[in-house]
Amino acid sequence: MTADDTFGRLDDDDYPAYTMGRAAEMLGTTQGFLRAIGEARLITPLRSAGGHRRYSRYQLRIAARARELVDHGTPIEAACRIVILEDQLEEARHINAEYRRAAESSAPPASA
Repeated sequence: MTADDTFGRLDDDDYPAYTMGRAAEMLGTTQGFLRAIGEARLITPLRSAGGHRRYSRYQLRIAARARELVDHGTPIEAACRIVILEDQLEEARHINAEYRRAAESSAPPASA
């Protein structure tokens, strides 16, 4: 991989660019929190060759939402479930919008 390849991937939301320490720092939380949401299967960080956890920007957004819920008193397991359901709902809305656009573009023109 060249330096140009690496820099190009930094714009990729799914590229695991952040170490656990950096991710915790960015979120203002502890590494233990990141381990806990991993154990709850909210996010599954990629492991480096040395076995260290690496997080993507997308995973950090998910973790930030879970932290927000936990900060407001939601138990971590419930927060993880809520975030999963929110993510699934957003995906379903996206799919429905695509189907709606496809149906509208293939509909015959209305007769006058």
